[in-house]
Amino acid sequence: MMDCVVAFVDDTAITLSELEETFTKTQKVSADISKAEILNTMINRILILRETKRIGLEAPSEDELVKEYIDLKIRPLIRIREKDLSDFYKEHVKDFQGKEFEAVREEIENFLTEKELNRQLKIHLEELRKRAYVKILIKD
Repeated sequence: MMDCVVAFVDDTAITLSELEETFTKTQKVSADISKAEILNTMINRILILRETKRIGLEAPSEDELVKEYIDLKIRPLIRIREKDLSDFYKEHVKDFQGKEFEAVREEIENFLTEKELNRQLKIHLEELRKRAYVKILIKD
């Protein structure tokens, strides 16, 4: 049986078998994920890996490359202000079960940093997509 192409990112093809394999692996971790979400993740990964080559990043694995790229390109953009931390604490004070602000400050900062990181990464990926030819050939 021939393996069909489900998407292109410029001259890189994603095949149905690659999609199925990634989908099966990911379903074990998060059962409610869709094939469309998986395909988008695979496309984003190709876009990021291509950028890592372009700027000459090196790492032992693709996962580490992606992490390094995010640390280099996205993380430096993130600034969480002290006011954001205390506002978040005040808004969610019940969730902290009487813990003082200082005791949970780092936890709040990590949470807000990750949230902002994801937001910035989404914007960055949209920019990368605009510069690439992305074509999806299957319906979800």
